[in-house]
This record gives sequence, C-alpha cells and structure tokens, in this order.
Amino acid sequence: MKSQGRGWIKKVFPGANTPGGFYSFYEYVTRPDANRVMIIKGGPGVGKSTFMRKIGQRLVDMGYDVEFCCCSSDNDSLDGVVVHDLGLALIDGTAPHVVDPKNPGAVDEIVNLGEFWNEKALKASRREIVNANREVSRLFERAFRYLEEAKVIHDDWEACYTEALDFGYTNCMAEEVRRDILQNRPVSPVPGGVRRLFASAISPDGPVHYLDTIVGRLPRRYIVKGEPGTGKSTLIGKVGDAAIERGLDVEFYHCPLDPSKVDHVVIPAFGVAVLSGSWPHILDASKELDRTIEMKVALDREMVARYQDIIASSRERFHEALRRATEFLHRAKLVHDEMQAYYVRSMDFAAIDRLGERIFARILDLEREVAAEATA
Repeated sequence: MKSQGRGWIKKVFPGANTPGGFYSFYEYVTRPDANRVMIIKGGPGVGKSTFMRKIGQRLVDMGYDVEFCCCSSDNDSLDGVVVHDLGLALIDGTAPHVVDPKNPGAVDEIVNLGEFWNEKALKASRREIVNANREVSRLFERAFRYLEEAKVIHDDWEACYTEALDFGYTNCMAEEVRRDILQNRPVSPVPGGVRRLFASAISPDGPVHYLDTIVGRLPRRYIVKGEPGTGKSTLIGKVGDAAIERGLDVEFYHCPLDPSKVDHVVIPAFGVAVLSGSWPHILDASKELDRTIEMKVALDREMVARYQDIIASSRERFHEALRRATEFLHRAKLVHDEMQAYYVRSMDFAAIDRLGERIFARILDLEREVAAEATA
C-alpha cells in the first residue's frame, strides 16, 4: 500500500453548462491505457457521488494523488474519481453525461446502485418524480437561453477590444512565451497526447473554479491578463499546440462560456502552465518563477477609449444575463434536490456501503497488480 503522507486532490470539471446546453469532455476523463474503469449507474440520490468520494478519499489517505471530477450543476457532488497511478477511474455514467463500457469486462464494468432501491416505494412517488424531472429540464433550458444571451453580449464586448488589438504584436508575444517554455526542443514525429477538460463551471452558485488544485503545485506559471478579445485564448492555445507538436502531453482547459476557446494549458512533463488570469479565475503571480503577461500593451488606447460606453454597457448586461442564468440553475438544483429525496428515502445505504468495501478490496488487488508489473 502506498504511503508517504496524504495525496493531492485535483478538482476538474469534465462537463459544463454552456450557451449550447451541457457540454461534455467525458471522453477525456480516462486515458487510453486505463486498467480499470467502473461506470456507476443509478438514479438521482442513490449515493453515486458519496460512493465515489469515499473511495477517492481513502486512496488520498493512502498517499495517492486523486482527481475529483466535479459536477457543474452541484458544487458538492462528484461525477468521477480518477487515480492515474493505478489507471483507475470511477465515473457517473448517468444523464446528461451518459457513459457506457468501451471494453466491457477487460477494462470497463458497470456498478449498478439501482439494485439497492425499493422499487415499490419509487413507483408510489412516480407522478412527483416525473413532474420534478420535467421541471428540472424546463429550468435548465431557460438557464441555457440566458447563457446564450450572455455569450452574444460577451462577443460584442470582445469585438471592441479585438478591433483595437495589434495581432502582429500578440503573435510575437506568443512566440516569446513558446520559446521561453519549450526552448529549442524540436518538433517530434510522434505528437503528444491531448486531454480536454474544464477548470471552471457556471454553477448554481455562479462561476466557480478550483484552479489552485490544478496548478498549485506547479513550479512555473505564465499568467496572461487582459480584457475579453485581447488574444489570451489564442496565445495560450498556440503554446499548447506547439508543445503537442514537440511530443509533449498537454492538458487543455476550456472556457464554459465558449468551449471552443482555451482558458489554460498545463504541460505536466515541464511542470508549467499558461493560464488566463482574468475574471472569473483571477490568479496573480505568487511564486518565484511565475510570470505575468499583460495583453493590454497590444491595444490601441485611442480606439479602446472610443468604445468605452459600449464596453461599459456590455459588461453590465453580460453580468445581468449571467446572474439570471445562475438563478435558474439554482432553481433547477432545488427541484432536483426534491426529486432526489424520493430516492434517498428508498435506498439501502448500508448495502451500498458493503458494496463499497468489496469494490475497495478489488482496488487493493489492482494496486498489487500494478506494483508487480512495475517491478517485472
């Protein structure tokens, strides 16, 4: 059993609430060479998150670094637990992020917590559960419409700065950062691997992030600051792409307001990250090797001044639309919690705890198998 103090908990979002609805990067939760993937099935309130958290926390206490995959629609809930050192993942495989086995038996298996509910009791509450489910869907749809409105406003806000941006200068800034990180490392005939996730989420409590758990231990960080439309995402993405071309694995963390854009990249082999340090994930240089890059130096100040009224109006309207979206996400969670209560009252949680012990014993067997392979 691994033991050298407690492990590190890294928190990420494999899915997000976006203007286009729920957006999933669940295909990137596990790596292609995973040893064991347990897909947890069951309804709301059956204990999937608690089941995974208990196992994840025990592995942290044993000294393993564990990745907690957080739920964008419930800040206190988990959608997955990953232990890369063991090639192990436990994933919530229910809607909206339905996950099914890719290699059944050999790697993947289904753990069905629905086996432990009282079906008779649930059928007695059928009408209430169905109505709650419909209301949750309606509230999410309304929240997504407000997020769509927020993005349209944000796009106009961005356009004001983009028009004032010196693209040649930003290209030079990107190249400088690339050279500083990658030095003279040549392009590789074998590109590096790509992993895509979210570091932040638009949640029922508003925008949240756990960026400190993702980059807190990295010795070197480049923090890119600037207003919307000043080229932060482009610069960060170029550095990530260049690292992949040179055979390095890269983690891309995307923007929930626009999943096509990259907020942060992490290059684990180099212990370095290039991060957006602007709202909502405000991060300042705090380590000796941290470097801040200000994108405002590439702006035409006179042109920016010309658009100040539009910028101020866009900023205000954007935050109001985002507030309304958050309000409906919060209302959806309250109704979802009411629906969960029917399942909570119908579950045999003692039986689930016993299942958890059996699953954990199998994980210890996996640990021994991994250790034996490493020494073979």
